[in-house]
Amino acid sequence: MLGLCRRAGALVIGTPMVTEALPKGKISVVYYASDASANTEKKITDKCKFYGVQCIKLPISSDEISHAIGKSGAVCALGIADESFSRKLTSLINEEKR
Repeated sequence: MLGLCRRAGALVIGTPMVTEALPKGKISVVYYASDASANTEKKITDKCKFYGVQCIKLPISSDEISHAIGKSGAVCALGIADESFSRKLTSLINEEKR
């Protein structure tokens, strides 16, 4: 699903890009990797709380996120810019947690 979201142009990739897009209101939900550093996690969660955007910790590592979206290097944060993609991804994550 993350790969489809990227190909549709609805994915904001990387912590700097996500934190830059949040004030512009372009992101409906932010996901971050299970192995994100404490500093990165705090930065993302604080920004999301400030801008009223849902923030979800994924049960996968930054390397697994990178592989899923076909990007080299570790990716700790992703922003979804499309409501329908964010709803579907969130429901898939909730199903996986059960």
